[in-house]
Amino acid sequence: MSLDYESARLGHAGGFQLRFQCQLRNLGRTPWQGDLGFQLFDPATGRFITEGEWRRVETAVPAGSAIPIDWTVTLPAEPGPYRVYLSGRDTDGWLYTRGSWMVAAAVTLSRESASVEQVEVTTLARLRRRAWPRAAAEALAGPFRTILRHRALIASMTRRDILARYRGSFAGAFWTILHPLLLMATYFFVFGVVLAPKVPDFPFYFLAGMLPWLAVSEAAGRGPSLVTDHRNFVKKLVFPIEILPVNAALAGLVTGIAATVLLAAALALARGSLPVSIAWLPAILIPQFALTLGIVWMLAAAGVFLRDLAQINGFALTAWFFLTPICYSESALPAALLPVLGKNPMFILVRAYRAILLEGRPPEWAALWKLWLLAFAALCLGYAFFRKLRNSFASTI
Repeated sequence: MSLDYESARLGHAGGFQLRFQCQLRNLGRTPWQGDLGFQLFDPATGRFITEGEWRRVETAVPAGSAIPIDWTVTLPAEPGPYRVYLSGRDTDGWLYTRGSWMVAAAVTLSRESASVEQVEVTTLARLRRRAWPRAAAEALAGPFRTILRHRALIASMTRRDILARYRGSFAGAFWTILHPLLLMATYFFVFGVVLAPKVPDFPFYFLAGMLPWLAVSEAAGRGPSLVTDHRNFVKKLVFPIEILPVNAALAGLVTGIAATVLLAAALALARGSLPVSIAWLPAILIPQFALTLGIVWMLAAAGVFLRDLAQINGFALTAWFFLTPICYSESALPAALLPVLGKNPMFILVRAYRAILLEGRPPEWAALWKLWLLAFAALCLGYAFFRKLRNSFASTI
């Protein structure tokens, strides 16, 4: 069954009421009688908000015929922009969800009245096709626009986050260096002394592999609880909560950079100089940060609705660590699994760090461009996922 709404008009009828007028035409092959109703959606995210009143069509509409409709619609008093879908419905549900035509309107509610900005007769499929370019553009540009627009707040909150971890301790901010140093020393003792594999120059081999892991795992480990830990920010309409994952990813990056400086100093002392290839580090730090931020955006959004995610994430990070040749040689992996495990982005990062710091050469180009592509795909998808769910956080927490 399909209905058309010829000459549809939606105008202000005073207060929070809109007057809906049209010729309702039955495009089906059998008479139709059902209800007319409307639903409200958030225009920014497409999230369903509420369902309004229904009106019964008094007489059956013969196939191919039309009847006049004049109906005053009462909207909720909550201010803000809305997308209104007016459609027929029958015992099987809303007709517009089954391909029928509907009236779609952009409406803005203030505290005093409602105003109509756009009205069209369309289908859900057409609206979705039209929304794809806008959604893609927002996903591609949104992460960079968010970071640039709130860069001062991000810098301030990241600095406060790092300092707050060690506030009141004897070493203070010096723990920013001590923490990765002690962590790397612990891992080295376990895997380099107790379980030492037969790898030439293993201390540096192991520590170079730990550098990206420290940065990524620290931020990803905090991801599932980021929004729930800052629930007071979620209730504030003026606070951009999408920067919380940015702060976590930056704090992890600071830990990784501090560990890299320590390892570079140790290499300089042991070998007398640093390789020229160290200039390639930004080429892997940038996609590493983008990949981390994309992952944290996804985990932060999903963690609001899936409270078990923190426990699942802990197990996943442990598995990820042992599937990456950090504490063992690549040659220890089964040859048949290397083509699969080699697509692990952490595998690529570990190889790149070892090439730059230990082998004195740039990363492999074939792996590097794939890492960049994957990292920025994760960044855009993570941002889009977070934005899609953001408006539901306040009602869920």
